[in-house]
Amino acid sequence: MAMNVTDAECERLELAPAAALFRSLGDQSRLAILRRLAEGPARVTDLVAALGLAQSTVSKHLACLRGCGLVDCETVGRASVFRVTQPSLIEVLTAAEKVLAATGSAVALCPNYGVTNCARELS
Repeated sequence: MAMNVTDAECERLELAPAAALFRSLGDQSRLAILRRLAEGPARVTDLVAALGLAQSTVSKHLACLRGCGLVDCETVGRASVFRVTQPSLIEVLTAAEKVLAATGSAVALCPNYGVTNCARELS
């Protein structure tokens, strides 16, 4: 028996990679790392010092971003230097900041994804 896929289902499936991209950006630590890497390449120790995060946290999030193809690293001596692989990613982050500025606190107050809801989930 052949399975029929509707146009709506195809469109939804086509959006899956975009949804995965935005999920990869859905963490404050990863966004902070990307914001810092937008300024230029950095070692893990540079990121730890700049962001005030634990080395293990930075390494974990860099591994995630690297697995998603958003950052890459180059070995320089005994250190790994990380950089953003896609300059257009910085444009996406800049566009997101413009949307946030335009919408004010609407996203932060969202009952599903807002800051208050996230804080409840963490406690």
